[in-house]
Amino acid sequence: MADAHFEHPRLAMLYDPLDPDRQDLDVYAAMAAEFGACDVLDIGCGTGVLACLLAGRGHAVTGLDPALASLEIARGKPFADRVRWIHGTTAALPAELRTDLVTMTGNVAQVFLTDTDWAAVLDAAHRVLREGGRLVFETRDPDRRAWREWDRAHSYVKTDIPGVGGVEGWHEVTGVTGEFVTFRATYVFASDGAVLTSESTLRFRPKAAVTESLAAAGFTVEEIRDAPDRPGKEFVFIAAR
Repeated sequence: MADAHFEHPRLAMLYDPLDPDRQDLDVYAAMAAEFGACDVLDIGCGTGVLACLLAGRGHAVTGLDPALASLEIARGKPFADRVRWIHGTTAALPAELRTDLVTMTGNVAQVFLTDTDWAAVLDAAHRVLREGGRLVFETRDPDRRAWREWDRAHSYVKTDIPGVGGVEGWHEVTGVTGEFVTFRATYVFASDGAVLTSESTLRFRPKAAVTESLAAAGFTVEEIRDAPDRPGKEFVFIAAR
């Protein structure tokens, strides 16, 4: 089940305006061209920024996400009519789907908390990829402890969003247990004083554990790159089928 931040219609509307600089996606668009990928599956496509970007560049794109509110926003974007949108988890992927590239951006790889769920996602990616196709995704380096800055002092924002009005927002960590970090996002709407929250948990897997899980799913890790927008803070995995 998707977090409220992506599933609640009022919160989903905030996602793009509060994070308008998506230079992190340029890396994935460049890799799609680098690898000559004609067909792309974007797992956890959210509001469809990458899916529509790729579709606009001529790739055949399938966008998959369990949050219907986010998909509704995605469907209203330029080039959205060129994307095949699927509401659900990887279990909803058509049996006949075949693709050259599978992407997971925005640290989607970290939302799969159990080994079973993570293995299921990797198995699904392996199944839909053609021989020689690639799975690419990023995950935060747990040694950098990014969550130490997930507090009100570092995350507070107050802005006016067209069609929404004034909004205040911030994050705060509510628990850290081993590889699991739980945090709460809070948003206050000036128009009616509504206060909406979203609880999320991410798993910070070590690089070696991710590499081992990919091998168990039948992938070969070709390269682990740095994330240009967050140098030294994330691993960008490139795994071949």
